[in-house]
Amino acid sequence: MKTEKFYIGNIPVIVWGEQSEKVYLYVHGKMSRKEDAAEFAKIAENSGWQTVSFDLPAHGERKREAYSCNIWNGISDLRQLESYIFSAWSRVSLFACSIGAYFCLHAYEGRAFEKCLFLSPIVDMEYLIQNMFSWFHVTEDMLRSRGEIFTPIETLSWDYYQYVKQNPIVRWNSPTHILYGGRDALQSLEVIKAFVALSYSKLTVSPDSEHAFMEDADKVTVKKWMAECTRQKDG
Repeated sequence: MKTEKFYIGNIPVIVWGEQSEKVYLYVHGKMSRKEDAAEFAKIAENSGWQTVSFDLPAHGERKREAYSCNIWNGISDLRQLESYIFSAWSRVSLFACSIGAYFCLHAYEGRAFEKCLFLSPIVDMEYLIQNMFSWFHVTEDMLRSRGEIFTPIETLSWDYYQYVKQNPIVRWNSPTHILYGGRDALQSLEVIKAFVALSYSKLTVSPDSEHAFMEDADKVTVKKWMAECTRQKDG
C-alpha cells in the first residue's frame, strides 16, 4: 500500500493510499501509534478513501518528547492536523479510538465531518476520573491538595479534572458510528447511550468485548464493523 511520511510541525504523519478527494483522519488511542492505522487504511482504500494517521503526544516517535498526552496538547495537535487536512482534501471523515475520540470531541466540536467512526470512545471523562477515585482510594480533596496523584492507569491531575468538569460534551453534529464493548470498564453503557442520544449516533454493542478489543474474536468484530461503516452512505 502506498504511504508517504512527513511532519506537520513536530507531528509525525503518514498518508496512506492512492490519491483521492476523500480522506479519513485516524486518531489512535493510548499505547498505540500512527502505524496501527494500517488495517483501517486498507479497508478505507477499498471504498476510495485515503487515511492520514499521526502520533499523539508521548506515543510512537514522540515517546521521548517532554510533551504530555493531555487534553490541551491533544487539542493543539488536532487543530494543526485540521488545518492541513481540510485544505488538502474536499471530503473529510474521522476515525478515533478511546482517548483519541475524547480529544476529537473537544478539538472539533464545531467542525462537520462527512462521517465518524468511534471505537471504544471516552465520551465522559468525569465519569472515568470519578471511577478512578473509587478504584484507587483517592478523594477530590486529596487531588486538590497534591495537584497530581499517580495511579496504575494514569496520573490524576487536578487541573485536568477541573477542565473536564467545566467542559462536558454537550453536542456533536457529525454522523457517527460507535462500536462499544459490553464489558468496557472505562465507560458504562448508560454513559455511551447518553452520548448517542445527544449526537444521534449509531451504536453497535459487542456484548463480550472489553475496552481494548484485543481478543481474536474482537479483531474480527472490529474489522467487520469498520468495513461496513466505511461502505455505508450516511444521509
